This record gives sequence, C-alpha cells and structure tokens, in this order.
Amino acid sequence: MTDTALIDPDVLERVLTTALVGGGDMAEVFAEDTSTASAMLDDRKVEELSSGRSRGAGIRVVDGDTTGFAHTADLSEAGLLAAARAAAAVARQGEAGVRTVALGPPSRHGPGDRTLPDTVDKGHKLELLGRADEAARAMGDAITQVQVGCGDSRRRVLIANSEGLLAQDDQIRTRFNVVCVANGDTGMQTGYESLARTEGFEVFERFAVEDIATRAAARALAKLSARPAPSGEVPIVLAGGSGGILFHEACGHGLEADHIVKDASVYTGRVGQLVASPLVTLVDDGTVLGEWGNFGVDDEGCSPSRNVLIENGILTDYMWDWLRARKEGRKSSGNGRRQSYQHLPMVRMTNTYLLAGTEDADEIVAQTPTGVYVKKLGGGQVNTTTGDFVFGTTEAYLIEGGRITEPLRDANLIGNGPEVLRRIDAVATDFDMTPGTCGKDGQSVPVGCGQATLRITGVTLGGTA
Repeated sequence: MTDTALIDPDVLERVLTTALVGGGDMAEVFAEDTSTASAMLDDRKVEELSSGRSRGAGIRVVDGDTTGFAHTADLSEAGLLAAARAAAAVARQGEAGVRTVALGPPSRHGPGDRTLPDTVDKGHKLELLGRADEAARAMGDAITQVQVGCGDSRRRVLIANSEGLLAQDDQIRTRFNVVCVANGDTGMQTGYESLARTEGFEVFERFAVEDIATRAAARALAKLSARPAPSGEVPIVLAGGSGGILFHEACGHGLEADHIVKDASVYTGRVGQLVASPLVTLVDDGTVLGEWGNFGVDDEGCSPSRNVLIENGILTDYMWDWLRARKEGRKSSGNGRRQSYQHLPMVRMTNTYLLAGTEDADEIVAQTPTGVYVKKLGGGQVNTTTGDFVFGTTEAYLIEGGRITEPLRDANLIGNGPEVLRRIDAVATDFDMTPGTCGKDGQSVPVGCGQATLRITGVTLGGTA
C-alpha cells in the first residue's frame, strides 16, 4: 500500500491489550487517513477548488452482545490508549483480566499503477471541466446552464484486531459529473450524467469527459418534448446498467444480515426457497476491479468476495459482517463497511448486480407491444420488512408497437421487491454497471449496481397522465 504504516505495530499491540484489560471477546483498531479534492465549474465560472484531509482511529471492544466504541483524531499512542480505555469502559462485563495481543504479518492492498490524485495538476482538472462544459453547450442553444464537477479521494486504512489480524488498504477513487439545464416551451428541464471509478486519473484515458457531457445534455433536451407519463400498472423495460439501483434497494438491503437477524426483512428464513424468476441470479461482489464498490479489504480487514445471493431464482445466502457472522458461527463475507473512523461498521453492499441473460436487448423491446422503457432511474427507498419500494425515473420513453417512441416526464415506479423479482420474464446480454452512494442508518458508502436490459411484466407507474 504505502511505505509507512499509519500506526506502528508495537503501538497497536499495546492499544489492543489495553482495550481488553477489563475483559472482552475482541478488540479492534480501525485507523484512517483520507485526503479529498474537488473542483466545480458552474456557468463557466470556477465555483469550487478545494481539498481536505481527515485522520483518526476508531476503537471497538466487543464483549458478548455489548459493543463499546470510541474514536479519536489523535493517532499518538496516548490518544489511542485513551480511546481504548473509553471503548472498554462501555463494553466491560464480567471479571477483569489481562489478555496479551500478538499481531500477525500485515496483508497489504494498494493502488498498483494508478495515477494518484495528489500528482495531478489543478490546471488539468480545470481543463477537463472546460472541455465538458463546451461539449454540453454544443448540443444546442436550448442548453442554458451547465454545471461540471470532478472529485477524487485517497483513503488509506489500517485494521488490526485482537485475533491477530493486521490489514491495510489504499483506496483511490475518481468521479466526474455533469448537470445540464435546458429551457424550452415546457419550462426548464434537467439532465445528469456521471462517471465514478475506483481508479486514479488514468480513468480519463479511457473515458472522454465530452461523452459524459453530451449524455447529460441530451437527457435534458429530450425532456423538453416529453409527455406526461401514464398511470397504472404497465410492463417496464429497464435499460442495461440503469436499473441496478432498483435491485440494490428493492432486495439488496433485505439480504443484509443485520436485517435478517432482527427479523426485519421479507427474506428472513427463506434460504433454499424460490424468491425470484429463474432468470434472476443476484450477486454482491466487492472484488470487481474499478467499480465504485471495489476495495482490497473491507472495513473490518476481511477480503471481499463474490457472494451469490440468489441463484436461478433461489435464495442461497445473505451478506455478513464480522459481528453477525460470529454469532452464526460462520465467516464474514467481506461486507463490513463504515463511512469513516468515526463510525461503527455494519453490513453493507459493495457491487450488487444481476447476471446477464441470453436475449437481445432490442428484441426484448420489439416483443413488448406497450409499456415504458426506463433509460435511467433516480433515487428511491425501500421498506426492508415488507419489500415495498418507490423509485423515480430520470429518463424514460413510451413503448408503442414494440418501438421506443416519445420521451416521458419524470414519474415514480411503485412496487414490491420480491414481486418484481418474480415478474422478470426476459434478460438480455448487454450487462453494464452504474455507480452510486448508499445511505443506511446515517452512514454513506460508495457502491456499484448493475444489470442487463430486462423486462418486468408489470410495475405500477405513478405518472400524471
């Protein structure tokens, strides 16, 4: 990862030993050093050019069903020992005792041949913003406002625990986004497009910022002639890559083990049962290089893995962090994640996607007499206990006679996750991924979502027609 560790191993051993002086099953140190930079061009003016850095450590002590946690921005031995004693005081149960901790050799994961953010000249970033702005405005005079932003981060983490684990990771992420406003007879319409990769600035050797900008502008322009979306239950065709967020929310959260053990998921106790169409195989995989939810180790020091959650419609497993897996006598699946050193880890998705099918995407549309083609979904929410969800569309078109015709104004998809999974009757080969930010219990982490073009035989569309 890097040539220096965030905390000396000898100090880590003393801190972990101190954390367990009063007893406990496990003590853990999570140290983090994150640097960020961002730039924004709004209406051809540089509105933001900033950078920041955050360093600190969170210390967790687990004793039975009790967890003590304390965090500090002081990475000195004195600061860490104070946090260890505070966490132990919360978790302390039973008789005091001494437990000596010996750490194993570190596992290291790093950025490889990536172009590190702090080596990129600010002038180059501003040049990228300017090129995207020009490309968006070149789409037509109706584009009246363009906002372009880019950002990058480098997150170095170190995780050590009293079971001997010592792991380090160096996570580099780069994002670029364009928002366009088009003005016409129907008023102002907005289009958005983004690129987000767990890579350095070499990402722009493969992805052109002009393409990102023109897609955002085209989305805004198309809405100028959009008609009100129909209301009621209609067949929905989700374009490849665009609908992964639907399955992330509609069923992914319900497959996280913390919801399962609390009996707060519609999927509790259903392993081995048919819960979806046989065309559905759902995977969560933090090992997919470059995707937004990729990392070398999770925030508990466990290696990510490819977890098949639903296979050919049958529920096969859930996602696990260390704490929930320990209670069930099994290993973590590498899904323990936290927003920062100031937060406790919890079960979170990484890159969650449906495997591609065998059909042609154009044929799926041609075989749909009437319906709605959803090119891009917006945000949404789900009730994990019932599986009920609501999602907004940000680019959608009418399907008439097996053809994509008129653009539609933004509307809502309303349905139930398990029911939608059962109603998938066609899956294409054109698999694609899209990045996102997942919020849960006040914490946000980067995730990836994906799927190929697919058809759902019926979903309620909350339109205005």
